[in-house]
Amino acid sequence: MEFIEKNDIKELANPGVVSRQLLNTENSTSQRVTITEVHLEAGASQPRHTHDASEQIWYATQGAGKLLLADDREKDFKAGDVVRFADKDVHGLLNDGDTEFVYISITSPPIDFGYAYKEKR
Repeated sequence: MEFIEKNDIKELANPGVVSRQLLNTENSTSQRVTITEVHLEAGASQPRHTHDASEQIWYATQGAGKLLLADDREKDFKAGDVVRFADKDVHGLLNDGDTEFVYISITSPPIDFGYAYKEKR
């Protein structure tokens, strides 16, 4: 069993975005999954990107925004919705609402997301 205390949960940040690393390669020996809680301020975004060898599942817990998909497509994404991205699927997120947007991300196999953020807390 692994138990992760609140103080062992690191945060990665970019302007308007905070990613709480609930379960990752730094606080867990899991070889199968990374779990993050991502907060986007109103107007913030995560640009379109891909993961070559990992799939992700996002569960929106608060707010409403737009998924940023391949070919400049967008899709509404709101609290209660779930989306799965396969390896190499283009994905990103825009919080076009006026309140904070929060989602839980499950990534398998694990990824160390430190490369994608400017600040580590």
